[in-house]
Amino acid sequence: MKIAIILGTRPEIIKLSPIILECENQKIDYFILHTNQHYSENMEKIFFEELELPNPRYSLNICSGMHGFQTGIMLIEIEKILLKEKPSVVLVQGDTNTVLAGALAASKILIKIGHVEAGLRSYDRQMPEEINRIIADHISDYLFVPTEEAKNNLLREGIHPKKIFFAGNTIADAIKQNIKIASKKEEILEKFNLEKSKYLLLTLHRPSNVDNKLRLAFLLEEIEKVSKEFNYPIIWPIHPRAKKMLSEFDLRVSERIILTEPLGYFEFLQLQKNAILILSDSGGIQEEACILGVPCITLRENTERPETISCGSNRLMSNNLCQDCKNVLEKKTDWKNPYGEGNSGKIIIECLKHTYLI
Repeated sequence: MKIAIILGTRPEIIKLSPIILECENQKIDYFILHTNQHYSENMEKIFFEELELPNPRYSLNICSGMHGFQTGIMLIEIEKILLKEKPSVVLVQGDTNTVLAGALAASKILIKIGHVEAGLRSYDRQMPEEINRIIADHISDYLFVPTEEAKNNLLREGIHPKKIFFAGNTIADAIKQNIKIASKKEEILEKFNLEKSKYLLLTLHRPSNVDNKLRLAFLLEEIEKVSKEFNYPIIWPIHPRAKKMLSEFDLRVSERIILTEPLGYFEFLQLQKNAILILSDSGGIQEEACILGVPCITLRENTERPETISCGSNRLMSNNLCQDCKNVLEKKTDWKNPYGEGNSGKIIIECLKHTYLI
């Protein structure tokens, strides 16, 4: 068996790291193909170094672009490499353009596809990620679902049960493996003069939030109100896309918000772990916050992580973010983590070994 692991973004590097390390431990024949969909060094290279992962065998340097252009170039370049390497199976994770291109390239040349974190649905077709994950699911041979909800989504769409494997979420593995190392990074709090449980963490990057001037201005206003209401600083490691749009729209960020460049994984994990509340439009951060026991408000109208809502770790933003924060902070943080015990990487590799040998 030979595995091609295709990734292109910070969350993919983190969530596929347990599978990569399991391949290393079991001496499985594999290689990493990096599309470089995230083009900032802090958004990618540093994660390989911190997580002690081998460098990718292939880096495509695709960078940013319109969805069709970016996906098309990836598809062309990935196909060339797969034809050369002839892997038994391609693994993709999540819902990015890298996932779509990797899965399509493999399907066209009859290479089996494993989709890690399959079955997530926001039921919002205006999200490019929703289209990507649906297509990837329906052309994959192995669908590694993180929750029962995700499994049920696939069954409702007519996907054969024999293709679906319950694996939990590899983010639980990554946090379990790295939280002790991250705890040594408390200087990040000192650097920004932050106290444990006395600050909020903010992330924003989705086009629906940052590419719309009125929406972005509204969010900045609501976030500033929260900072004044609770008298807590808010730290915002700003995504390159958000930074670019703030400049284009000539929007002012409140002095109460601490802006910083994208951080390394361990520093960011430390900021999450010690925040009193996280405000984010990221899917992965909803999961990480849930596992770390930190409440989260998702700055969106929907989520493909409904288990975070049902377990009580997360809520969707209303038109009154201050009230949302009050409601969240009044609740206990004793929810049960729905994402597994931190052995998802091993489960996925054992499943591939078993089914491939059969």
